[in-house]
Amino acid sequence: MNTRMESDSIGTLEVPADAYYGVQSLRAKQNFPITGHPMHKLLIVSLAQIKKAAAMANRHAGTLDEEKAQAIVTACDEIIGGKLHDQFIVDAIQGGAGTSANMNANEVIANRAIELLGGVKGDYSIVHPNDHVNMAQSTNDVYPTAGKLAALALLPQVSTQLNRLYEALESKAVEFDDIVKMGRTQLQDAVPIRLGQSFRAYASAISRDARRLHQAAADLCVVNMGATAIGTAINVSPDYLSRIVPELREVTKYPLLQATDLIDGTQNLDCFVHVSGIIKTCAVTLSKMSNDLRLLSSGPRTGLSEINLPAKQNGSSIMPGKVNPVIPEVMSQVAFNIIGNDTCITMAAEAGQLELNAFEPVLFYKLFESLETLAGGIQTLVDNCILGITANREHCLELVEHSVGMVTALCPYIGYKRAAELAKESLKTGVPIRKLVVQQGIVSADQVDEILNPLKLTFTEKERAELDAAAKALD
Repeated sequence: MNTRMESDSIGTLEVPADAYYGVQSLRAKQNFPITGHPMHKLLIVSLAQIKKAAAMANRHAGTLDEEKAQAIVTACDEIIGGKLHDQFIVDAIQGGAGTSANMNANEVIANRAIELLGGVKGDYSIVHPNDHVNMAQSTNDVYPTAGKLAALALLPQVSTQLNRLYEALESKAVEFDDIVKMGRTQLQDAVPIRLGQSFRAYASAISRDARRLHQAAADLCVVNMGATAIGTAINVSPDYLSRIVPELREVTKYPLLQATDLIDGTQNLDCFVHVSGIIKTCAVTLSKMSNDLRLLSSGPRTGLSEINLPAKQNGSSIMPGKVNPVIPEVMSQVAFNIIGNDTCITMAAEAGQLELNAFEPVLFYKLFESLETLAGGIQTLVDNCILGITANREHCLELVEHSVGMVTALCPYIGYKRAAELAKESLKTGVPIRKLVVQQGIVSADQVDEILNPLKLTFTEKERAELDAAAKALD
């Protein structure tokens, strides 16, 4: 293999002659064999967007000549378009607060720019990774900004799936609106509810999560570009400082704002904790809903069996015919992972000292994972579960009829003590509450129908005749 010699402050290394990365990238690859995963492709794109905007701002400031600036811009455009991603060899989790990732971008862009200008890769007298590509920048403003841009790029897929889930749940709420079922608190019979109301409540929670996620994007749009090392804008011209964020806004099309306090914007990562918390909150909502779906579909003969989930695969290698609720199960597992990621993100943000936080690499690794798995989990939940849910209408009604929970609706008319006595009698005899009160002449059939009208429960003509006869027999 042909090689070229490159040196840095640590020493000299042989770099493959055809590589666009350089000595600092190679050294980082050797130092951080951690996950086996490279940097996220959207983080690579975001780094290239920043380098492009910086080159344009430096060109306008007169600190970078036109030829070099244009070569850097062209190299960045190629990376933004998906080229040279295989040259980003640094592991996703790395020491150095992202310096390795930043230098990987600087070296790849510099060597491609050198090539565009007719030079040979490694001849940094033409375009230098630090002096030209990284001009007026530091890892400490580039890397956190790149993380925000990548997160902004991942948010829309989550929002899209949340909106699909909301619409699917709303559709089921309408479909199931006339189905009366038993509501439960602490897994015990409570009072009747319509199945459609349950699904509308799920939709309401998802709508709230979608709004929170939209608000999170605003936090990510505040960036510390121009801060350089610790927020004091050292080595930055006034013209560059005023232009870098507008240039980046134009490159990315995001409504970016420069942090009002660049020192604060450089040392604190609380916005990522906020965003991760919103993602976690959404995951908790989804897992709770998945728990409900598994309970409501349990059985099918010995559980609640009020709804049916689409059968997606064999449920057992030993029990023939068993079908498990695999989609809600995987949604909960996604949630567990996101909750764990949120803890990691929280600790990474907390661990910063003084003017910089060195733990952004693991924070970004977990944040991007949370966003991607959340989107994937919601997609399969909608496509392979929610859209195919059906209700066991007659079974739901049967459970309501044989539950004592209906007696709560009668409390205002007959009193708590009498209602409790009827509940005990119903449990002992098996006679439904609404029939028992009419049989005993406590409330008429018409009154019971009126009281329970919101639940869409009424007696049939046959039931009325039987109950009237029982009530007259008591007289």
